[in-house]
Amino acid sequence: MKLRNFLIVVVCFAYTTSNAQTLSDASFGKGLFNFVAKDSTFSMKFAPRIQARFNSEWDYDGDSYGDAAQNFSLRRARLKFSGFAYTTKLKYKVELGLSNRDVSGASEFNRNTPRIILDAVVMWNFFQNFELWAGQTKLPGNVERVVSSANLQLINRSLLNSNFNIDRDVGIQLRHHGTLFGDFMIREKIAISQGEGRNITEGNEGGLQYTGRLEFLPFGKFASKGDYSQGDLKREKAPKLMVGLTYDYNKDAVKTRSNMGSYMFLNDGSLYQTDITTFFADAMFKYKGLAFMGEYAMREADAAVAVNADGTETGDIVRVGNAINMQLSYLLKNNVEITGRYTTLEFDDITSRDPQDQYTLGISKYVVGHKLKVQADISYATKNGEQDNIMVRTGFDLHF
Repeated sequence: MKLRNFLIVVVCFAYTTSNAQTLSDASFGKGLFNFVAKDSTFSMKFAPRIQARFNSEWDYDGDSYGDAAQNFSLRRARLKFSGFAYTTKLKYKVELGLSNRDVSGASEFNRNTPRIILDAVVMWNFFQNFELWAGQTKLPGNVERVVSSANLQLINRSLLNSNFNIDRDVGIQLRHHGTLFGDFMIREKIAISQGEGRNITEGNEGGLQYTGRLEFLPFGKFASKGDYSQGDLKREKAPKLMVGLTYDYNKDAVKTRSNMGSYMFLNDGSLYQTDITTFFADAMFKYKGLAFMGEYAMREADAAVAVNADGTETGDIVRVGNAINMQLSYLLKNNVEITGRYTTLEFDDITSRDPQDQYTLGISKYVVGHKLKVQADISYATKNGEQDNIMVRTGFDLHF
């Protein structure tokens, strides 16, 4: 009922706003509604999005691949709002998730409610090239995670990302960019956040999380922010490169994957705490339809195995280890893109997790860039060098 009422309010607001504001830049891919106030004191872009897919998987049982496990899913259904308020130096972004995967994760730490809010952040350009961000949004982690899921060149992100990313959190961020010499650009991003992920309402159970990232762009800016969009859809006329380094420290973390994963409960109902560090090194390169993305991730913990006061193990273990992910693609003249990806994961022995390798081959047809596309990929995975899984996925993305 509450969600239905909210959607009614959104539609009514959009209708009344269309009669009271100036409609601008109204074309597919630039927002379903895109308004600027007549006195230029605020703007709002409303951009809904749908991503659907079909998956088939075959697991290897030691002798052969079994019957396929198949499912259709609405992976993402989202409402995005963005614009400025009072001045163009004060921007905002709100993104709401409506699909089951988006809203899942109800717990006692978010009052057992659906986690509808993905982003709710204000960005203030308070001085020259400095911006202060406040609210809930993605931390400046690995490039693959910060790239919007709407701008992926394969059906979903890699195993590196699903095991090691640091995702969204609530807090503040300070961002700056400048030029060293010529076109050589450097960007600095610092974040202080709660350390338990998005939509937490019941206090800070552990310590705070501190994240710092440096980005180097020796050949200048990418076209249309292409360093945070996969595939060279703009067909860069000159080589473009971004190299990034991220260090994240989560003080007294209470989850198995830093600010992600499950809470580590002790027998007395309290939470196990340990300091967790995560490091990322990544790069994005584009030139004339050719694109490459490479990532390295490493996570360590002071005491990865959760133990009770009496020394017995709880069964929870921080997911420590490292991973490498590499993607290479080429965009043909007809806007069909071929992408290859290789991902390898190594976990510390205490996690009792086997090394994994995954090989993926994908094809995408961009009708209107990333805003309207059809995709398919096939993946072959191994554990400990042995056959493990084959997965085939197809899907489409529609983003106003």
